[in-house]
Amino acid sequence: MEANIGKTKKRNKCNMSTKAKMMYIAMKYRHLFKGQLHPEVINENTSVEKLRQNCDDTALRFFKPMEGISYIPADYSELYAEWIKVENAPEVKVVMYFHGGGFVMGNALSHRNIVSNFVKHLGINALVFNYRLAPENPSPAAVYDSTAIYNWLLTQGYEPNNIVFAGDSAGGGIAMATLLKCKDDGIPLPAVCALFSPCTDMTISGESHQTKAKADPCTPKGSTETYLGYYIGNGDPRHPYTSPLFGDLTGLPPIIIQVGNNETLRDDSTRFAKKAKESGVEVRLKVWKGMFHCFPLLAPMFPEASEALAEVCQFIWNHLKDQIQ
Repeated sequence: MEANIGKTKKRNKCNMSTKAKMMYIAMKYRHLFKGQLHPEVINENTSVEKLRQNCDDTALRFFKPMEGISYIPADYSELYAEWIKVENAPEVKVVMYFHGGGFVMGNALSHRNIVSNFVKHLGINALVFNYRLAPENPSPAAVYDSTAIYNWLLTQGYEPNNIVFAGDSAGGGIAMATLLKCKDDGIPLPAVCALFSPCTDMTISGESHQTKAKADPCTPKGSTETYLGYYIGNGDPRHPYTSPLFGDLTGLPPIIIQVGNNETLRDDSTRFAKKAKESGVEVRLKVWKGMFHCFPLLAPMFPEASEALAEVCQFIWNHLKDQIQ
């Protein structure tokens, strides 16, 4: 079973679609819909528990069961994980999905809609799990959790060449750091990795953090510094298991990265892709004009999201084609 990719309607690549513009405006001015005159500001005084509760409540409010998708708790004792099963998907293949949430929030349940939509397009089952969150558990706790459950996945009979790593935002960075940890430990790496706006540099040294701050409709003021500060804790922000940008990227599997031009994390993608290519890794990077954080996961709400997600699905299947069953 291959991805339900389909054909996307051709359009003028130089201009944002009307639906994408509407989504951008809605996200940029979402505070007004909440009755707030000013955009949200995140700092050390912001309640992490409230952030988590808002994240969970929002996910629950918008969750809609999808036809052909089922959810089954995984038999993994160390932390909560669940299978997202796609009807008629090949049982030998699996996406190990690393959820986003700024390293401080999010979980398997909050990401059900996002992951379900992705794997329904892709046609492969997923395993989603609750890695430990900061600030209670700073880096590299999440990477150690991810490595452990990947090891468990291998013991369940899944072959590395049938496993896909995928993640969004913070989860994308954790996915990359997990690859580095697995490589260091001599654990066989998965076949391919797909990243949506990954966070790869905890030193916040990319120029886009400044140049795209006003254009970014998704990142509240102060949130990057606050969240990454929690994730680093007392550790080294340049350690590869914290900031994979600074790791030895040689030997990593093929990677596809989708990122928007109008997001502060843009350079986390472009700089990582450049270094990976220089290290001999097969990398496909696409920076979408006018697009924002993790936009492909909103497919099919607007054409750009559908096109980007289709590209990701095709890239994954191109690297699984020799193992199609």
